[in-house]
Amino acid sequence: MQLHTLDKAALISDIQLGDNLNHAVSQGRRSDFALMLALLSGDATETVPVEKVCIEVKTDDELRTLFQLSEPERLSAKEEDYQRAERQSHAFHHAGITSAKLSGYVSPPALHFPAEGTHDLGEDVYHNLSGHQRRRLSSQKTTDIGLDPVNLYKQLNEARRFSEFSQCA
Repeated sequence: MQLHTLDKAALISDIQLGDNLNHAVSQGRRSDFALMLALLSGDATETVPVEKVCIEVKTDDELRTLFQLSEPERLSAKEEDYQRAERQSHAFHHAGITSAKLSGYVSPPALHFPAEGTHDLGEDVYHNLSGHQRRRLSSQKTTDIGLDPVNLYKQLNEARRFSEFSQCA
């Protein structure tokens, strides 16, 4: 019985295999082809580094300052975006498309400009409301419960302990 190991094979190139590699491919002998390919390949454990590489994770803000990039485009507009869009429109009408594009690249506008004063409803929905419903919306105060998603678990535990304490007393 003859044992072959990868160390004893000492293959340098496929020329040493002769026509065997070509015949294995043309005749569809997958196991022979895989064995010959393994004999030609180096040992992966000898060439792969095993020490851990410390990868420094950078945030988006750090990368933006490093590469001197502008702020990302906001999805929904804020108050200053309406004024910025007005300046870009003015630049387009007075200086042409290149000026408007440059202004848009320097300070990108928001992608969506919702209507103001519609109480976070779509413009079509708000205009279909009756006058009574609009007055009722404007008279209501928005009450935010102020949940902090980072500390939500802690807040829920404190609320549970407080409710248990009040029931015991």
